[in-house]
Amino acid sequence: MQTLPPTLYNTAQIQELEQRLIHQRGISGFALMTKAGAAVFAQLHKKWRHARTVAVFCGAGNNAGDGYIAAALALSAGLSVDVYALVSPDVLKGDALTAYQHYRAAHGSVSTFSLGQPINADVIVDALFGTGLDRPVTGQYLAAIQAINDSASPVISVDLPSGLNANTGTVLSAAVKADCTVTFIGLKRGLLTGEAAEYCGDIIYASLDVPEEVFQDVQSTVYRVLPKTFPRRERCIHKSKNGHVLVIGGDRGYIGAVMLASEAALRVGAGLVSVATRKEHTGFISVHRPELMCHGVDNAEQLTSLLEKANVVVIGPGLGQSHWAKELLLAVIHSRKVSVIDADALNILAKIPAAHNNLLLTPYRSILTPHVGEAARLMNLPIAKIKEDRFTVVANVQKKYGGIAILKGAGTLIATADDIGVSTSGNPGMASGGMGDALCGVIAGLLAQGFSLKDAAQQGVYIHGKAADMAAMQDGERGLLASDLMPHLRRLVNH
Repeated sequence: MQTLPPTLYNTAQIQELEQRLIHQRGISGFALMTKAGAAVFAQLHKKWRHARTVAVFCGAGNNAGDGYIAAALALSAGLSVDVYALVSPDVLKGDALTAYQHYRAAHGSVSTFSLGQPINADVIVDALFGTGLDRPVTGQYLAAIQAINDSASPVISVDLPSGLNANTGTVLSAAVKADCTVTFIGLKRGLLTGEAAEYCGDIIYASLDVPEEVFQDVQSTVYRVLPKTFPRRERCIHKSKNGHVLVIGGDRGYIGAVMLASEAALRVGAGLVSVATRKEHTGFISVHRPELMCHGVDNAEQLTSLLEKANVVVIGPGLGQSHWAKELLLAVIHSRKVSVIDADALNILAKIPAAHNNLLLTPYRSILTPHVGEAARLMNLPIAKIKEDRFTVVANVQKKYGGIAILKGAGTLIATADDIGVSTSGNPGMASGGMGDALCGVIAGLLAQGFSLKDAAQQGVYIHGKAADMAAMQDGERGLLASDLMPHLRRLVNH
């Protein structure tokens, strides 16, 4: 499988890259278009070698030009090609018009797409919209997207699936569900997060032979999270050097959450893990996992000595939102300990201004791990607004609360004050209870061993998702449990 480049770009940066190529490097727009169309056809031929008929849907911009080039190459290879135009080719301009003329010179024909028109093709090429789309899809374009999706034929999208926002990964009312997306020049950040996971299929990157120096001229602060090699342990190391994690939570009825978080911290290598929970839970936890040191706490005062011994704190798994929970969260924040704040601790944080303000007094010492619903409460926004632009939301959560903010979901985002990492490990089987608890334990376990906040957050998210991928590969996605990740977490940190 192809390795995608690490750096991700927004549409403005992609446009700047293209302009630098054209105006500073003397590479014509049509030359780039020709290479893009060739990359699409090459991938089409590779994936569907036995295809004999191709349907190409073309819009009005340069994306359509890429489609016409691919169509001309398909004709030259002896395939039967039907091009469906959403606008009259007469309105095409510049390089897109040249590409259309090139297709016509190869004796290609064009039909105007009409509602209800049957699509009979072995492969469909989606060249309707490019990166500039920023409004809901309507009219004939909407009908064309629906027709493509209703077809049983495989689909290859040009640059990105039409209807998908290249900056955010959100669907603009409707989008093509591609089996493969061939994207050019710079990897669009919207392809790797949010709803994009359902629409892009296999993502293939084609650089179009852009010189490396051009990328150095256009800086981006968004990038893919890549796995790092864990350092070898010293032969004479002592458990105290591997850190002490304190996991706080497990109100009545929620004992499982602290158990999952605590075991995950142990499985990634923390030297010691203590649990502060309701007194009635301690015996059961000790029997289930005797390596954990369990303590029943009724109030913040009883938490003091435990906080002093730990170098990393997790608070939130199964915490609830009772007076007990609020008191413990405030004690953690006042302790100034390096903390991973999750689940109900986030919901409390969203409600208590004093907790929020005190958290800001400890910059870069906390990691917040909200899912979409928790992020909505933290930012006092509707969930729909959170989904519209995950990059902006995670950056704003970080700015408001300090430290590092993680926005969980397909293409989890990890924001520092300076940049955003995108982790694409993980699978739909993770949509089950306890996964978030395991994640905060993984992150805390890495922090305890001396990882920086940034590395612990990024690598924690990555290996958590990778462990889920390994478990799903072994037994499938449905029925995947958070506890199924534990043996794979151990393998990953020893790889």
